[in-house]
Amino acid sequence: MGEMSERSVPGEGLVKGLAVTLRTMTRRSTTQQYPDVAPELPPRSRGVIALLAENCTVCMLCARECPDWCIYIDSHKEEVAVPGAARPRQRNVLDRFDIDFSLCMYCGICVEVCPFDALYWSPEFEYAEYDIRDLLHDKDHLGEWMATVPPPPAHDRNGEPAKEEATAARRAAAPGGPAARPAPARVRPEPRPAAGRPAATEGPAADPGAAP
Repeated sequence: MGEMSERSVPGEGLVKGLAVTLRTMTRRSTTQQYPDVAPELPPRSRGVIALLAENCTVCMLCARECPDWCIYIDSHKEEVAVPGAARPRQRNVLDRFDIDFSLCMYCGICVEVCPFDALYWSPEFEYAEYDIRDLLHDKDHLGEWMATVPPPPAHDRNGEPAKEEATAARRAAAPGGPAARPAPARVRPEPRPAAGRPAATEGPAADPGAAP
């Protein structure tokens, strides 16, 4: 009897499937007319990685942290003459910054670890190619995606304040902070006595007719 109760009734799966079909038949279908109508993407969509080459210092942090090793960076050093310095300084000049999107898994680690805000997420996703080798985007192509990067969202009033704001508030609330430290009082200099005339003494003037 136990085995008979565990067996399914013949046609039970068909009935369940038809029940799902009847429920969906009464609902109104929603079809997005893509590509004629652009889809409404979430504000933090991960489409393509854009590069702001002016902020890149060739620290190689993004390439080292990439789990797929799909970022290729080349650079050279140049000497910059600084007025007043004993010797010229050196700086890194970016020559090559390529991202192979055929290997990228869109984890966002490179965007997060960049200390100079040189990499940004763009919601643009229409960059399919017929040849997989064309998915290797150079720095010029990545720089063109900066025009599609949305502005940062407004700061949440109920969220955590920025590190700069928290540091300034902590310093102001400290016992020796700028807010707790009183402003120095401006001391008015005393007038110097004229030559041959004794300096005036503080206190009430002495009555010449008073008894000693």
